[in-house]
Amino acid sequence: MSYAEAASRGPKQSPDECRCHMLTFYQARAPSPSRIYKDESESTASLVDVDSPHVTAVDPNYLNQEIKTTTQAERIQREEEEEKKQEARAENKAKAKAKASSVRDNASNPVYIGNAVIVGVIGAGLGLGAYRKHVEGQLSWQLIGVWTGAIGALGVADYFVSK
Repeated sequence: MSYAEAASRGPKQSPDECRCHMLTFYQARAPSPSRIYKDESESTASLVDVDSPHVTAVDPNYLNQEIKTTTQAERIQREEEEEKKQEARAENKAKAKAKASSVRDNASNPVYIGNAVIVGVIGAGLGLGAYRKHVEGQLSWQLIGVWTGAIGALGVADYFVSK
């Protein structure tokens, strides 16, 4: 259904609402305002007198200043903050690199290698055992708690033996 069909089904406009039947194409325009106000008394009080002392002058050493505008000051402040952030990132990167290098330094340490192998084997064994218990329907929170305690005790013992 088109807009014209929908509009034709609605209520008709009264003659007061629609005067377009009397107007031609060139006469169609907004109604004229009922009254025009003319105020000839324009005040000059709002105009700025350039000779008055309230007008600020530029400092004579303005061109010699390093920072001339607030925009420049804000830009310099943002650049300083960005530089501090980059320094913090570089410091964090150096810490991460030092940590990674400690792993490389201990690569020939037999205790370090042994602990890595033990953790891998125990993790795989516990995962496989837990899966089997789950398939059989025998996996419980009590069993998980017992094995978690056993792993904790093994970790404490390994810590004191490694010292």
